[in-house]
Amino acid sequence: MKEAGWIRDYLRKNAGSFALIVLLALLTVLSASMLMFTSGFLISKSSIPPENILLVYVPIVGVRAFSIGRAVLHYVERLVGHNAVLKILSRMRVRLYKVLEPQALFVRSRFGTGDLLGVLADDIEQLQNVYLRTVFPGAVALIMYAVVIAALGMFDGTFALLMALYLLVLVVVLPAVSLRYTKAAQLKLRTARSGLYRKLTDAVLGIGDYVISGRAAGFVAEYEGDEAASASIDRSLRSFVRWRTLLANAFVGVSAVIMMLWAGGQAAEGFIPATFIAAFTLIVFPLMDAFLPVSEAVEKLPQYKQSEARLIDIEAGGAPWLKKYSGEPDGGPSGLDAGSRDLSQGDLPAAIGGEPLEVVQKPATVQDITRIVDEYGLGATIQFDRVSFAYPQEPGSSSGSPAAVSQAKDALAEVSLTLTPGKRIALIGRSGAGKSTLLKLMQGALEPVSGTVTINGLPAASFGDEIAKLISVLNQSPHLFDTTVRNNVRLGREDATEEEILDAIRHARLEPLIASLPLGLQTPMRETGQRFSGGERQRVALARVLLQNNPVVILDEPTVGLDPRTERELLSTLFAELSGKALIWVTHHLVGVESMDEILFLDGGQVVMRGTHQELLNTSERYRNLYRLDRPVQLRTL
Repeated sequence: MKEAGWIRDYLRKNAGSFALIVLLALLTVLSASMLMFTSGFLISKSSIPPENILLVYVPIVGVRAFSIGRAVLHYVERLVGHNAVLKILSRMRVRLYKVLEPQALFVRSRFGTGDLLGVLADDIEQLQNVYLRTVFPGAVALIMYAVVIAALGMFDGTFALLMALYLLVLVVVLPAVSLRYTKAAQLKLRTARSGLYRKLTDAVLGIGDYVISGRAAGFVAEYEGDEAASASIDRSLRSFVRWRTLLANAFVGVSAVIMMLWAGGQAAEGFIPATFIAAFTLIVFPLMDAFLPVSEAVEKLPQYKQSEARLIDIEAGGAPWLKKYSGEPDGGPSGLDAGSRDLSQGDLPAAIGGEPLEVVQKPATVQDITRIVDEYGLGATIQFDRVSFAYPQEPGSSSGSPAAVSQAKDALAEVSLTLTPGKRIALIGRSGAGKSTLLKLMQGALEPVSGTVTINGLPAASFGDEIAKLISVLNQSPHLFDTTVRNNVRLGREDATEEEILDAIRHARLEPLIASLPLGLQTPMRETGQRFSGGERQRVALARVLLQNNPVVILDEPTVGLDPRTERELLSTLFAELSGKALIWVTHHLVGVESMDEILFLDGGQVVMRGTHQELLNTSERYRNLYRLDRPVQLRTL
């Protein structure tokens, strides 16, 4: 594939259409110029008594003809130009699709979602501007430059040579200065925007993990900081463009004065009629309109080149333009604390699911959190006392209102449980039984319709974002960000030392994996951690939880999708390393429940079975049948 295959190939294939577009653009400029020239002549001629009415009538007809011709030619030029460019854009999109479609099964392993979004939404669109804003205006400016100098040479060769040098400032010098000044900033802005594509994609995919780890505010702050930095570069470029436009317009004004003085001199010497002075002066303005876009056309070249390079890399199968994280500081990549919005207390229910419900507005203070942790060492007691909850049935119902609740089926009904430091509870039940609702109530994202959910005596809903300092969550699909292993673990606690990170990795049984990686902890995990297996991703997430060192841990089906051996090994690690913490484990089946202190079976929002594993085996036929289906080998020995 030739380096310029995404630009020059289309130039050659559409040479005829492009020549027609340039010709129409030239005719548009010439019509505008002749309109002004004829108008200037008409104004001057009308100021003196005409020898013949035709001497005024003919310019009037000319003004009308050139006025209509300019509008028609401009419309046709735009119509033909955009038609040709949109066809090229369509072919480019088809071409990119044909490049990506055969790789559909593994394209995510080679390219990040954010990078592909940047290519699809930005790069292809950018290349259409090559023709509309660079090729066509550039060609018109060069041709008009030659025409203007040649035309002036017919009247005064010396003046034509001086104007050729003068116009070079507008056609060559100012564009070159503009390119030199803006090149670095343009590339920096392009890189920043591409980074924001990746960051926002990673943020959207990982929003749940940011909320769980209590980093939502920092998440938003850093993203807004990066966005502000990008906006700052954009503002500086816009400021330069304004000053450049001012300078160019001043240049046009000086050109008009020079032309007026020259025409006056020519008229005084009898080389041209005096009625041509205004005509030659006014023709400057439409001609200059052909030269002014050159600076903007040239300054965009670095962006076009970068966009084309990205497309060529995708087509060639490589991706050197993807951001490399191996050289990032250990504090974490930009984007780990970034996000699209702050999930305040009012936002959390909608983000997690269901209708947004009214929660307690007064959050627990830092002193409350400190008291809870100090009072129980590293423990916390969570109490559900006859808790009921129902989602409103109709969208827009007043959350928690009696009318809304009366129309809705209870997601939980009269549920009571106590989770004390060191206690392990397994929560079992089919989908829709109420397990997720119970977890949301525990995390303070929802407030019960009746009953209370408290953490050491304080309503769980009052903790707000501070709940992340008490409860850690390991779910079935923790998000791993497109950065290093170290930074993914450090998400658990930003101020963790290297020793603490290594300790968390050791307890998560990740040392053999880290030792096998080419860059150790600096190894990039790729988007969503796709470089690693399901079990390895869960262990990295476990290391993150261990680094948080919170007194309560929720295991929300962390072994879903793992093979039986990996599941047993992960459960063994989880139960061993989370010893001493209050643990609530949500699961669909019964592998490992022997290690639980209490088992609660939910059905239709109610606790239909509860007790230890052995108690339920002895007293519940239903539990024995479930256990037989899940663990038939063990049951044969009973």
